[in-house]
Amino acid sequence: MLEKVNRLVKQDSRLASLALFVLLAVVHTWPLATDPGRLSRNDTADTVHKEWILAWVAHQLVTDPWHLFDTNTFYPERDTLAYSDHLIVQAIMGAPLLWSDASPVLVYNLLVVAGLILTGWTTSLVVERWTGNRLAGIISGSLMAFNALSLTRFPELQDQHLEFFPLALWALDRLLTTPRFAYAAHLAGWFVLQALTGGYLFVFTSISLVAAVLVRPADWTGARAPRMIGLLLLSAGVAALALMPFHLPYLRVSREQGFTRSLAEVSEFSARLTDYLATGGRIHFSVWSHRFFNKDALFPGVIASCLAIAALIGGVAWKDRRARMAVAFGLLAFAVSFGPGFPLYTALTRVFPIMAGIRGAVRSGQLFLVAIAILAGFGWAVLARRLDRRAVAIGIALLVGVHLEALRAPIQYRIFNGISPIFDSLNTSDRKLIACFPFPGPLQEFQNADCLLASTRFWQPLVNGYSSFIPARYYEEAAALKAFPEGTTLQYLKQLGVTHVIVFADKLSAPRLAHISEHPELVLWQTDKSVRIYFLK
Repeated sequence: MLEKVNRLVKQDSRLASLALFVLLAVVHTWPLATDPGRLSRNDTADTVHKEWILAWVAHQLVTDPWHLFDTNTFYPERDTLAYSDHLIVQAIMGAPLLWSDASPVLVYNLLVVAGLILTGWTTSLVVERWTGNRLAGIISGSLMAFNALSLTRFPELQDQHLEFFPLALWALDRLLTTPRFAYAAHLAGWFVLQALTGGYLFVFTSISLVAAVLVRPADWTGARAPRMIGLLLLSAGVAALALMPFHLPYLRVSREQGFTRSLAEVSEFSARLTDYLATGGRIHFSVWSHRFFNKDALFPGVIASCLAIAALIGGVAWKDRRARMAVAFGLLAFAVSFGPGFPLYTALTRVFPIMAGIRGAVRSGQLFLVAIAILAGFGWAVLARRLDRRAVAIGIALLVGVHLEALRAPIQYRIFNGISPIFDSLNTSDRKLIACFPFPGPLQEFQNADCLLASTRFWQPLVNGYSSFIPARYYEEAAALKAFPEGTTLQYLKQLGVTHVIVFADKLSAPRLAHISEHPELVLWQTDKSVRIYFLK
């Protein structure tokens, strides 16, 4: 009976913790909860691109899953989903809503909030288990979910979804402590799920787990070394097999189209020391942090830093094997975030070839913030034991302070009025090839975002596209179509096989828009206030 009561109490506490993180996510994304279907960050092309990815994956999983990576963009290129993150996990989470014809904007917004909730919740459960202190878990979960990076990168849906990382750490700890097949399977499963939330997190989770293993040599050496190493290799092998279908397209793109990152490019997207002083939190930003805020924010927070230092000074960061794992991958993540500025970066890319596709080394800093979050939980657990009766009151004050430091709300959102119903006219069984105009050239590809979002209503192939990687063919086409509709541009479109042309009238210059009527090959098919669809004879 007592055991049953304990289970119910534990279950209730977990649900209460989940409810708390739901409330916190609503606060930190406010006023998103008031109208998640219309409020958006669609002022950023990356947001729109991620909305299209979510919709594409959900669409293709039920229509033609064997060609999941052959999207409708950059026709006739193959493996075009591999030009960017596939967001498989997030897309599966949002698929039921997308299959119910929910707006990609609504689904994206709900997934941002869900990522923050789940990341905070799973972290709180793991850290509470490790420290035996519920408030320590909530503090760690808060710092993990609501930090300078996750709250300033809403256009990057990957950065809100770290919910499987603490579970992978938990499974690794159990495996190293008690070498059982079940824990090896758990580790493989949680790692695979985290890897499928985004390419960067696949890379940084991989090297973080390796660092975590290396600082626990007593667990994988000695008499039980053969069994432990065997289970670790088994876990890695199972994960590799599970991930292979999702990584082969990236390998093909890398080999066939040269999709790799030079050290010079990585340097451009590496951290600067001042990034670790940058935060979008309103209090810090207005008082001092605005001087350091460029585009990347990695300031862990005053309270988080103090609690992590308490863990280091108090010795728990070195004595506790779980805290020591956080120290190891945190230091590595901090170093890697500087890219080639870290003297061992080149050597590290040789040890971990998967890093060759990484451009934004600065995003490794997210794992530094993760380490601080975990260490802060350990630090609070140490202080709580010393504070005794005052612990609860002081702990709650610190928790409130953590959220005040991070708070950016109210967020400035853009009103999304839906996708024009005019695009439904293209949703027919007969195949069409579509080109959207303006057809932007180099460094302007982000202007294709509206075309991608519109295509979620019809899924016909597009000559246009937008992604992290742009194929050479696209630039050739952009140069050839620069004078649209003049010169040989219409003939060129016919050679490509284009059957319909979408013109975003509010984005094409007035003279070029006026000249379209002078070309009888372009027959106006559908029109509304801002969009014209032409049939190309």
